[in-house]
Amino acid sequence: MNQLQEIGAELAKELEAALPLWVESSIYEIYQAWKGEAPKEITDQAQLAGKRCVTELIPALRELLESDTALQQTNPMSILRRASQYPTQVLKRNQVPPVQRDEYLETTFPEDIYGLTPAAFLDFGQACHELGIAWGAAKAYLHLTERRETNS
Repeated sequence: MNQLQEIGAELAKELEAALPLWVESSIYEIYQAWKGEAPKEITDQAQLAGKRCVTELIPALRELLESDTALQQTNPMSILRRASQYPTQVLKRNQVPPVQRDEYLETTFPEDIYGLTPAAFLDFGQACHELGIAWGAAKAYLHLTERRETNS
């Protein structure tokens, strides 16, 4: 396992712990702004949505982070942006009205009616942020090194 894969494994592990909390807090924040304290039914749905998010996204994330850089057709944030669908489903199911978003977000993320799409690793916590930066730097270094070797 190279350094990029090691950092990727740490990042995936950290995101596996952070994603359910992010899903739950996203639901609570929007619900609370709309109606106040979330009832147990919402809390239960939020926990299930968080677990489902991890079950469905972490395997794709691990596969990406463990793959050869030449084979990577996407990036981790592209996968993580799909996490917004989990709190969105819970909020829609409970008739929470959409939030007002700017034109760019409405056009770029039309399905994200609550403005939840993560923009950076920092949305999942400081540890994810630091590991995401380290992973990106390691990938750039590895890519540059491979290019130099190919051109030599």
